[in-house]
Amino acid sequence: MLWIKAFHIIAMVAWFAALFYLPRLFVYHAESADEVSNKRFKVMEWRLYYAIMWPSAIVTTVLGLSLIVFNWSYYIHAGWMHAKLTFVALLWGYHLSCGHFLKKFAMDENRKKSKYYRIFNELPTLLLAAIVILVVVKPF
Repeated sequence: MLWIKAFHIIAMVAWFAALFYLPRLFVYHAESADEVSNKRFKVMEWRLYYAIMWPSAIVTTVLGLSLIVFNWSYYIHAGWMHAKLTFVALLWGYHLSCGHFLKKFAMDENRKKSKYYRIFNELPTLLLAAIVILVVVKPF
C-alpha cells in the first residue's frame, strides 16, 4: 500500500506541475502576436495537456481510488476525505477547462486576455492548499 501511496503522490505532483504550467502558457500565448510563436505555443500546449496532464491525472485518480478501496470502512466515514474528494472533483473541472481553452487556442478562437489566464492560473494553487491541508490536518 505504501508503494501505491508513493506513486499516487508522484503522479499528483506531475499533474499539478502541468496544471500550473499550462495556464502560464496560455498567458504567453494570449500575448503572442506572430505566427511562429502561435504555432510553437499550440504544440507546447497540446503536448503538455495530452502527454503529461492527462496521464498523470488518470494515474493520480486511479491510485487514489485504490487507496480508498483498501481502507473503505475508514474513508467512507471520514469527513475530511469527502471534502478532499470535492476539491479533487473541482480540480478535474479545472483540468477539463484547460482542455476547453486549449481547443480555443488551437482553432485561433481565443477571445480572453492574458490577464484572465493570469488569474485562472492561481486556482490550482488554492485547490492544492485545500487538499494538502485536509490530508495532513484531517479537520473533520
